[in-house]
Amino acid sequence: MIIILNGSINSGKTTVAKILWKKIPDTAFIEVDKLREFIDWMDGDKAFPLSIENAILIMKNFVEKGLNVIFTYPLSEKDYKYIIKELNAVKNKIHIFTFSPDLNKTLTNRGTRELTDWEINRIKYHYDIGINKPSFGKIIDNTNQTSEETANEVMAYIKKN
Repeated sequence: MIIILNGSINSGKTTVAKILWKKIPDTAFIEVDKLREFIDWMDGDKAFPLSIENAILIMKNFVEKGLNVIFTYPLSEKDYKYIIKELNAVKNKIHIFTFSPDLNKTLTNRGTRELTDWEINRIKYHYDIGINKPSFGKIIDNTNQTSEETANEVMAYIKKN
């Protein structure tokens, strides 16, 4: 099984992924931002597509080895289409969830995270282009949910489908 968690910066993707990671046996967690760190000297316009490409290669390898995968990243429609095309030959079920908390909630510092000016501007950009309301997957408004409640909603949806 592949679980893709989509949403803007600070929407809860990583926190929920870590909860799911503990709940689902034999699961690898791929955070595209961690792959981006390998090439942090590279301009973002080149680095982000390369990081997604590398994440897909890693995902395919993990699936081939019999592991479940959780993948987190803010996906544009273009990114989504590319990922689905590249995973076309993978026989595993793909579940896609977008976390869509209210913009004002997303713009607040949560937990130990303190948003930078760049992140605040990027969040606004993500909401402007509709990262939080894509045409694909299940959208979860997690504005008033704890991360555990969001993870439970994801698990319930997966079990049902």
